[in-house]
Amino acid sequence: MDAALDHWPSPPPEGWTADDLDRLSEGPDGEPGFFERVELIDGALVFTAPQTRFHQRVLTGLATGLKIQAPGYLAVVTRMDVKLGHRTRPCPDIMAIDVKAADDDDRTFYIPGEVHLAVEVVSPESEDRDRKTKPSRYAEAGIAHFWRVENSGGSPVVYVYELDPATHAYALTGIHHDRLTVPVPFPITVDLGDLPR
Repeated sequence: MDAALDHWPSPPPEGWTADDLDRLSEGPDGEPGFFERVELIDGALVFTAPQTRFHQRVLTGLATGLKIQAPGYLAVVTRMDVKLGHRTRPCPDIMAIDVKAADDDDRTFYIPGEVHLAVEVVSPESEDRDRKTKPSRYAEAGIAHFWRVENSGGSPVVYVYELDPATHAYALTGIHHDRLTVPVPFPITVDLGDLPR
């Protein structure tokens, strides 16, 4: 058994690593699927709450719109990890990645150089992570584009950010309420008021 698992439920003294996530399958009492909704942030395992209907609806609708419009060199994936470093491996809701990376069906994570866009749909339990922690980590890793989707009275609002290469931080380039139209990372238009229900 892996040394990290010997310390369960406490983390190992040096903290969890990104590679440990590939070795975590069952819970401490053999529960299957125990680690299905877990991220690694700064060496700490973060368990995410079940999705709300809003979250699932927006994730599915945006992912579908992106897949239809993505150029041939990109693929759109949902709920896949991105390994940002030895101790950080979050799971964005949506990513646009290099198609060559997506063609490998054995992958469990992607690296920042393969990611062109990361999208987080904010949930009540993940507000701080989705608004502060994860965007700053994505920017530090060099992911050029980030979107944050907020729930405004049941309607999605998309905050679009682009990486400033001089500061390695995201700059807000637009707030989209009814219709999302952006030229990068590729031309995209999504009617936010017409996402599937």
